[in-house]
Amino acid sequence: MAKQAQGAKYRGSIRDFPDFDPNQDAEALYTAMKGFGSDKEAILELITSRSNRQRQEICQSYKSLYGKDLIADLKYELTGKFERLIVGLMRPPAYCDAKEIKDAISGIGTDEKCLIEILASRTNEQMHQLVAAYKDAYERDLEADIIGDTSGHFQKMLVVLLQGTREEDDVVSEDLVQQDVQELYEAGELKWGTDEAQFIYILGNRSKQHLRLVFDEYLKTTGKPIEASIRGELSGDFEKLMLAVVKCIRSTSEYFAERLFKAMKGLGTRDNTLIRIMVSRSELDMLDIREIFRTKYAKSLYSMIKNDTSGEYKKALLKLCGGDDDAAGQFFPEAAQVAYQMWELSAVARVELKGTVCPANDFNPDADAKALRKAMKGLGTDEDTIIDIITHRSNAQRQQIRQTFKSHFGRDLMADLKSELSGDLERLILGLMMPPAHYDAKQLKKAMEGAGTDEKALIEILATRTNAEIQAINEAYKEDYHKSLEDALSSDTSGHFKRILISLATGNREEGGEDRDQAREDAKEIADTSSGDKTSLETRFMTVLCTRSYPHLRRVFQEFIKMTNYDVEHTIKKEMSGDVRDAFVAIVQSVKNKPLFFADKLYKSMKGAGTDEKTLTRIMVSRSEIDLLNIRREFIEKYDKSLHQAIEGDTSGDFKKALLAICGGED
Repeated sequence: MAKQAQGAKYRGSIRDFPDFDPNQDAEALYTAMKGFGSDKEAILELITSRSNRQRQEICQSYKSLYGKDLIADLKYELTGKFERLIVGLMRPPAYCDAKEIKDAISGIGTDEKCLIEILASRTNEQMHQLVAAYKDAYERDLEADIIGDTSGHFQKMLVVLLQGTREEDDVVSEDLVQQDVQELYEAGELKWGTDEAQFIYILGNRSKQHLRLVFDEYLKTTGKPIEASIRGELSGDFEKLMLAVVKCIRSTSEYFAERLFKAMKGLGTRDNTLIRIMVSRSELDMLDIREIFRTKYAKSLYSMIKNDTSGEYKKALLKLCGGDDDAAGQFFPEAAQVAYQMWELSAVARVELKGTVCPANDFNPDADAKALRKAMKGLGTDEDTIIDIITHRSNAQRQQIRQTFKSHFGRDLMADLKSELSGDLERLILGLMMPPAHYDAKQLKKAMEGAGTDEKALIEILATRTNAEIQAINEAYKEDYHKSLEDALSSDTSGHFKRILISLATGNREEGGEDRDQAREDAKEIADTSSGDKTSLETRFMTVLCTRSYPHLRRVFQEFIKMTNYDVEHTIKKEMSGDVRDAFVAIVQSVKNKPLFFADKLYKSMKGAGTDEKTLTRIMVSRSEIDLLNIRREFIEKYDKSLHQAIEGDTSGDFKKALLAICGGED
């Protein structure tokens, strides 16, 4: 088994096999490969049930008994992904890493993702073993080979990491933390250009404990996480490497959980990545990876592997995974604290919310009104000018332009825009021109008028707005439609769903902090699903989810997991259905991380065949001055591509131009 720190709890999924006999195992493997064909089931069962140390003893016994190399025989008998997995398990960890790096830099092109994954995540000791194994296996110097195959700051950081000299002292100097925060800030945000050497020195050498405090202080000092600064200041493979280093400093297990998810999501599977991680982490932190995977992606690693692979390859991977902690959503007992810590890290309360549309400097409503009039006068319409002005002014400035336009020309700017534009662009531009509360009121009205109701729009708006925003929406709805929002909701919805929406529409959510004792009581209240009374359960959930403050609800969710080993979101999905379920899930996701909730909605609006332009427009308009920059960060973090790229690939024409202007840039 992998060497554990003294007193540390073993978190691998593969352990030493009891009553181990290397000669007996060698004989069993020889028999499995003897004659015509091979017994793959026997091979995978034996090799995935032994620790790496035991496998090395089997290799030695096999050579002593039969005068043959076991790895060579396995390569001969097996093929494809299954062969790569089994052979990887048979190599000592450092030699397995050495082989992966050799493959990454051999031939035409370089597999930078492989280099980043290995060199950003290994400890000092693992790095020293890797360098020695590479020298032994290939009679070459690893540093020289990496220098020969990479360049620039990317190369420099790889070489720094390769030294394996990261500080390991857990005693942290507060003065040095402040000094490093200031130096990183001055090297990036405050500097014309970027001093990459400072980023390399600090992130490549300081201890993990020290850097975690640096990241916390950086957020407090600058109002943005270190990841945002790296994305803004660095680029290309160097940016990806530094982000991987930061992720591994925060949590190596979370880094690998994310890599595994991305290896299997969407069409096709990145098998080399999947194999490399499952092999390399099976005796280190696979249990932690499984916990975080379940917490972060609402499904178990086991179930995703099961659905995404096949044959003996699947069986072997599932053995390495070590079990399914998700017989539909159950956590490990230890996962409660992990889950809450993750939510707290991503919670919007700890990160400054930023929109992408800001007030224009040197704003001149008179000039803007004249430019818009000119763009719409005569034959044809100058859409580019309209887009440029309206997407680069704050909503308050747009209201000034409307007033100035009427004063100058005696015309209603909104009516003129509606006359000159059409389709998706018209809806987007008119949405930007409306005051936010009136825009939301209109979206709610449209969701309820005509045949059928757009429940998703009702949920999205009412489950995510603050008390002040809800109260402003109520006033705008009454002013614009001469009817209360509550009456409209009562007429158009029914049952528990109606009660939930009306509760949210009152805008009376508590706004204080958490009350730990009350949080335990609230968690207990919603954790009791034994009665089978669905109506009572929905009422209890509504009482808690629709009225408690966000900080308090985060504590409730933590207590809920401690009591049940389940995520509250899973319980909602299991116990409820339809619009009630969807409304409660939206509230929970909004509480956990509102920008991520909207990032998910945006992604779903553009994935697959066709685009949901209404949802796309509604979110881009409503979040543009609130948290669209945060949404962009969550989008690229989760989906491995920028919101800008998604819009670029999924929309067209002037609608695309306007959306990209609101988006505010490429991440």
